[in-house]
Amino acid sequence: MTLRLSVLDQSPVRKGGTAAQAVAETLELAKLCDQFGYHRYWLAEHHSSAALAGSAPEVLMTRVAALTSHMRIGSGGVMLPHYSAFKVAENFRMLETLFPGRIDLGIGRAPGSDQRTMRVLADGRSNWARPESYPYQVRDLVAWLHDALPDSHLGRGVTAQPTGPTAPDVWLLGSSDESAALAAHFGLPFCFAHFINPDGGDVATRAYRARFRPSALHAEPVAMMAVTVLCADTDEEANLLATSREVWAMRLLSRGEAGPVPSVEEALVEAKAPEAERWLPKLRRRSIVGSRKTVRMGLEEHAARHQVDEVMAVTICYAFEKRKRSYQLLAEEFDLAPP
Repeated sequence: MTLRLSVLDQSPVRKGGTAAQAVAETLELAKLCDQFGYHRYWLAEHHSSAALAGSAPEVLMTRVAALTSHMRIGSGGVMLPHYSAFKVAENFRMLETLFPGRIDLGIGRAPGSDQRTMRVLADGRSNWARPESYPYQVRDLVAWLHDALPDSHLGRGVTAQPTGPTAPDVWLLGSSDESAALAAHFGLPFCFAHFINPDGGDVATRAYRARFRPSALHAEPVAMMAVTVLCADTDEEANLLATSREVWAMRLLSRGEAGPVPSVEEALVEAKAPEAERWLPKLRRRSIVGSRKTVRMGLEEHAARHQVDEVMAVTICYAFEKRKRSYQLLAEEFDLAPP
């Protein structure tokens, strides 16, 4: 099996850096990954975060798509319950018009924020209080993208402009079997977020394939997984660099501290704390870390177990040069090349 490689970029902010620098690094990394031969480049959505600067993927996508030539550019993802399905369809129909045949619309239902920020984003709307509304949002979004609302729909006759001969490819994103089941029901591609939940992904993707209902858009199931990856010239260096992200994640999950990514030196000190003995091994289970050979072996094992032929690499470390080097080594190991 030839494994297809893609990128999920959360625009991480390092300690001592700024959100503006993180966005600039996203643009530079996207240009490099286009040259390296990666298949997709997706941009995440997070709100009010001191660590992750990507708050508006549909806006950042316009710049990334303009700076690249080969990769498909997408959202990873738009957190649909925050928004009107119709407005999301308009945004992505515009993107498809600007960059035909290159746009992916990954959607999810996680808040991408803390509870207070979620309430501010909701501004009185109640989609988060009514999770049963999400499947209807997905249904309506796909219909508006393809100008295919049923006659009985209240929005019939309302058109998501600009219309055109092509439409964005819709992906359902999730870290549970619920999202997988919804993707199978609607006949849509599915991406499992292993970097969020390292457990149950193989069960979810296999169930997705087994329950997939062919749709007008996809006759066969299309599955992908997103996993934390850090590749360096040696296993030892990769393990050292990975400490920054793992300590950052430990602070967030154990204490609710959503600060910027710490330096390796700062992280190594905190990695000796008593709580680190409990947290860091758990966090390492979300990741594939090592030299190019080690990472290749890990990616191929994960892909086989999850029955996917595409993996989206999420790479966060303190030094941007090391982050770029990780994607370069991975591309070289898999002999990637732009079409």
